[in-house]
Amino acid sequence: MDFTERSDPLSLFNEWLNDAKDKEPNDHNAAALATVDAKGMPNVRMVLLKGHDQRGFVFYTNFESAKGREALGAMKAAMGFHWKSLRRQIRIRGPLEMVSDEEADAYFNSRHPQSRLGAWASDQSRPLAKRDDLVARLQEMEAKYGTDDIPRPPHWSGFRIQPQSIEFWQDGEFRLHDRIVFSRDAAFNADSETGGETGGDTGWSKQRLNP
Repeated sequence: MDFTERSDPLSLFNEWLNDAKDKEPNDHNAAALATVDAKGMPNVRMVLLKGHDQRGFVFYTNFESAKGREALGAMKAAMGFHWKSLRRQIRIRGPLEMVSDEEADAYFNSRHPQSRLGAWASDQSRPLAKRDDLVARLQEMEAKYGTDDIPRPPHWSGFRIQPQSIEFWQDGEFRLHDRIVFSRDAAFNADSETGGETGGDTGWSKQRLNP
């Protein structure tokens, strides 16, 4: 079926992500994450998508980093995926919510011990005089916590983008690309949390766009 005829953007996203897993040599789940600072200036950087379901798209960060501060300040973000090998792109926008402590703990504990220690050692986004200082801090954390039962820092957790729009783009010959955007209003997220009538795929509208 032509992807522009699909009615469920979340299942389509899953299919495209799985296609990318088979084609992309590195980090098929990498995405550009856009946030805005207190002055309204945009910021963008690459992150890894660490979960997605009907509720939205999850990434993790240090809340004291620029990314974390901006996410907490605006509680909205955008995410863009580009898979060059497949000539496909997906854009997602929406408000943010924090993941639960249980979700954050489960993901944190799945990470390599050195990555967990790094979450304690790094004052992310803040000035660093020299790399040796970071290495020394990492060694301090290893001496303190070991490499087994490393707790999650209180300033480290995740956000979920609750999508209000998801746009799919497929490269076309002579730049006649295929673009389709799925949209839903903010009421969908609240209703879906409580089992309201607008939950499920009925919350989405679809429109084809000019390339």
